[in-house]
Amino acid sequence: MASERRLHDATRKGDLASLRQVFQQDPYLLEATSFPFSRTLLHTAITHGHVTIVEEVLEINPRLARILDSQKLSPLHIAVDEGNLEIAKRLLSVAPETCWWRDSHDMNPVHAAAMGGRVEILDELIQADPSPAMERLRRGQTVLHLCVKHGQLRALKVLVEKLGELVCAKDDDGETLLHLGVRCNQLEMIIYLVQTTRLDKETTNLMGKTALDILKESPKDPITYSEMKRSLRSLSDHSTLLGILPKMTDITMVVVVLIATMAFQAAISPPGGVWQDNTSSHKAGQAVMASTHPKMYRHFVNANTTAFVSSLVTIMLITTGLPLEQFFFLVVATTAMWLSLTSLGVGYGASLIMTTPNEEQSLGYIVASVVSVFLFFVMLLLMYLSINGLRSSWRRRSSEGSL
Repeated sequence: MASERRLHDATRKGDLASLRQVFQQDPYLLEATSFPFSRTLLHTAITHGHVTIVEEVLEINPRLARILDSQKLSPLHIAVDEGNLEIAKRLLSVAPETCWWRDSHDMNPVHAAAMGGRVEILDELIQADPSPAMERLRRGQTVLHLCVKHGQLRALKVLVEKLGELVCAKDDDGETLLHLGVRCNQLEMIIYLVQTTRLDKETTNLMGKTALDILKESPKDPITYSEMKRSLRSLSDHSTLLGILPKMTDITMVVVVLIATMAFQAAISPPGGVWQDNTSSHKAGQAVMASTHPKMYRHFVNANTTAFVSSLVTIMLITTGLPLEQFFFLVVATTAMWLSLTSLGVGYGASLIMTTPNEEQSLGYIVASVVSVFLFFVMLLLMYLSINGLRSSWRRRSSEGSL
């Protein structure tokens, strides 16, 4: 009993010399000694933040890093709760699998770090193994839901950067981060989430309610309410603009690669072929049409080059990992894609004119066809924007009228 008391006192005070003396007298005392709540010497040393004691205990018996207390808390859980980054790193090196272990509240150390705002430890845990951060909590909530619920904005930013695919996840009630942010009156969270431009404020939960619907039902501080409503509406307007533009998918990549291939092939094998001999007017390998139709061939080369370069720009934007969900990059990629398609059409028209006997009829037919098709799609786009704008205005007026 006297040895155990000395061991308790040395652990609480961080007296490494006294601790070593006790161990020399009784090497088996480390495993036999139990603290309240079924905690070991290691749990207690971590609670008091004594790094040297933790190092000594782990050196003697690393198995203690895997022992849980009565609340199913591992030593790593306690290090996270205490915010001790150095001890957390040491425990990760000894028992990395404890990142997965859940306490009596069904939370693993990553969840605990997010809830407590332990940003440095959270970053360390995710670098060691990001998979535990993907684990769902009760009611299907993610670690991002936990950040929003407890107002941990810094932790949320770290997780969004590392685990962006979780941003749009719903819980078992069908609620997104926006729904929960409104329920918990987290204005800063709402503003940040809106700025990520990855969420749709029209998303409904299982009750068919959007984040704006929940905002209307819950009495809030007038200033907070006004700011939340403004942020959610700005997200709606931004989402409408993004909806007009196409999504950059694998199919887009296939299309632009095909255009680039066609443009390259047209450059080395121009319409009409190439000269096979050298004369005073041309050399072997030069395009025949460059001599017979120099002006039209120049238009063809310009259009073909534009299609090739704009396709390469689109490929670069898609493959380099740039955030194409951001409006600016999406506009650039979409513009480059449309430019490559338009240039391909112009190059086709120039090729057709050069290879068609009656140039006047061919030119008139191509111009009329291109203008007709262009105007048709412009009218469709204008109709879509007008109808969508009217629907948004009607919904907005209905929302304001019910407030």
